[in-house]
Amino acid sequence: MRVLLLVQKEQRIILDRFYDSIARHSGDCEVRWLDSSQQANLRRYFKDIDSAGYDRIIFFLRFKKEIRQRRFIRTVPNLVILEHDAYQNYITDKYQGVFSEHYRALPWARIICSGYELSLRLRAEGFDAVFVAKGYDQALLQNRGQRRDIELGFLGSIESKTYDSRRQLLEQLASREQLLVKRTRSGEEYAATLNRIRFFISADVGLGEYMIKNFEAMACGCIVVAWDQGEVENQALGLVDMENIVLYQGIDELLGKLEQLRASPGLADDIATAGQRLAEQNYSWEKLGADVARALQTPLRQRRCRTFLGINRYSWPGPNEND
Repeated sequence: MRVLLLVQKEQRIILDRFYDSIARHSGDCEVRWLDSSQQANLRRYFKDIDSAGYDRIIFFLRFKKEIRQRRFIRTVPNLVILEHDAYQNYITDKYQGVFSEHYRALPWARIICSGYELSLRLRAEGFDAVFVAKGYDQALLQNRGQRRDIELGFLGSIESKTYDSRRQLLEQLASREQLLVKRTRSGEEYAATLNRIRFFISADVGLGEYMIKNFEAMACGCIVVAWDQGEVENQALGLVDMENIVLYQGIDELLGKLEQLRASPGLADDIATAGQRLAEQNYSWEKLGADVARALQTPLRQRRCRTFLGINRYSWPGPNEND
């Protein structure tokens, strides 16, 4: 199978190992990094691409740029969309319902999304949705076995409106506990800081899926204390409360479990060890790249539309179209 994987050139998170794994497990895969201007004008970018020569063309691009070019994207054959932000389709957010609107215009495309329950909801809407979880960079993020001098910590963004609930919960916790909330540079600084944290406080309130940071923190040996995304998601990911993760649904439950674990350091250590093992076995980019490659194998839906004559034809743009 010949695969073209188009990804974002400027991205805060380092996903190179993920791309390498997808390419290696796909066999014949070409990875291309598109800058912002290239993503904004896919029609121009594709002028030099023999689209028909690829069995799968994967978009892992900025969603806000994709939705402005829907008419052109409809012409791309063998399309697969890899998306890590589609959870925003079902939360109160500027993109609420917009992912569904976009996918309805591309009913033949396969959607590889990072939430299990999300994939079920998209399938219920009629889309060809496949679940492949988020993960972590196994070459960069490891438990270094060093002393953890930060008891409670969160590393990441709290500025986006999407993360208002995250910020509010962390502020509540910081008013009652000594909590480090910090943004670091990707790479070594991030890995080193995770290895200093004992309890990683994950506050993805109401997002419906677990963000990448949970798996990164697990791999680094943190005890991950995470907002509970629900039994369906937990079972799909193998997450078991107080065995390999600590789950909560409110600030009081979070504080109560922290108190319990402080009084039982052996139990806390066991949770950290089990969480690290789970991440290493299931959520490395090496493993998940293979899962993406496997999700490409089954036949895609036929790319057809109905004309005014009632005849099924492939959909091609008009000569004067300019998206």
